[in-house]
Amino acid sequence: MKRLFLLIVLLSTISSLQAQLPAYTLKDISGKEVRTDTLNNAGKPIIVDFFATWCKPCNRELDAISEVYEDWQEETGVKLVAISIDRAQDVHKVKPLVDNHGWDYEVLIDTNEDLKRALGIQAIPFTLILDGNGHIVYRHNGYADGAEEELIEKVRELVKEK
Repeated sequence: MKRLFLLIVLLSTISSLQAQLPAYTLKDISGKEVRTDTLNNAGKPIIVDFFATWCKPCNRELDAISEVYEDWQEETGVKLVAISIDRAQDVHKVKPLVDNHGWDYEVLIDTNEDLKRALGIQAIPFTLILDGNGHIVYRHNGYADGAEEELIEKVRELVKEK
């Protein structure tokens, strides 16, 4: 009987655990190292968006979010971290693209796609939402015009729950 009780407690504990970003060291566009497991936003949600300079849907998505990002931040406190999967030979294209589009996001570079693989991401754009504790609570693959509305709704739900 004790074993059954312990098993039930163990299983309920395991099922309540939520995935977090795995620990990888990436560089931002200025070359500074950033640990992915330490990304935080003072207890507020974080959107993590995987993109590449050559990915047209990725660029459309980040442009669409950029148009409303300031409003999102004021309303929910959300932060967006864009992670480029451009290869080492193309990394020099990331900063000019970000600057040209005027994206006001934290931008990291996953040149070996280690983080992308660790998360099981097959295609981009790929978007995650982390809750205020860094748990992955939402995953979405692809982009269609207007999809950013679903994204902010998920963020609003998280903020209301808090």
